[in-house]
Amino acid sequence: MSDDGGLWLLLAGPAGATGLYWALYRYYRNTDKSHDFEHETKVDAKPVTGSNQKVDEIIGTRETRIRGDNVREYRTRVQRLRSDSS
Repeated sequence: MSDDGGLWLLLAGPAGATGLYWALYRYYRNTDKSHDFEHETKVDAKPVTGSNQKVDEIIGTRETRIRGDNVREYRTRVQRLRSDSS
């Protein structure tokens, strides 16, 4: 490799990689097209509704299963879709 033409080839690799990285970063991050949520979006706040009534309390792991689960009843969990063309 001669001294006059080989240096540009050695510099082209890192420069090209840097340019490709920056282009992909800008494409996927959309940094130049960001939306300023706090200033461009109107949010109407409403008072919180509800109650503080305690429903149930579970301490520790007394039960190994959740009441009413359908883990073993796979036929009721998964239903076959029927097509209208058959």
